Amino acid sequence: MLDIPGKACGSCFFCCKVLEIEEFKKPAGKLCEHCALSGGCGVYNTRPQVCRDYYCRWKDERSFSSQLRPDRVGTLLMDDPDSDEYLAVCDPEKPFSWRNPLVFKHLVAEAKAGRLVVAKAGLRAWRIFEDGHWQEWA
Repeated sequence: MLDIPGKACGSCFFCCKVLEIEEFKKPAGKLCEHCALSGGCGVYNTRPQVCRDYYCRWKDERSFSSQLRPDRVGTLLMDDPDSDEYLAVCDPEKPFSWRNPLVFKHLVAEAKAGRLVVAKAGLRAWRIFEDGHWQEWA
């Protein structure tokens, strides 16, 4: 797939912080030791499969404005590779970043489209429903 102009990672390394990477024993919310803060991954060519399989929804979705870049809204939007859930993954230090009006509007739209939408921050999770209400998810 061709890169979308203006959708490069640049200084964003939010995925390297919020996602859990079992292969590195890296918990959610802790910056990956291989993250190069100047941009990129220090072990890019030998990174684990979970990192190779990950794709940033913001980079691939033309309709997502620059305001929805993960490090700007504190939320990573993604399809869960292990289920049919649509996820809003937040930094555990800012667990309610998914309540940002831009993010929340998008999550409700995904729920209205029939998706199971879940916001996550560390071990906490909330389900977002099509009518805009939400509840803690066990």
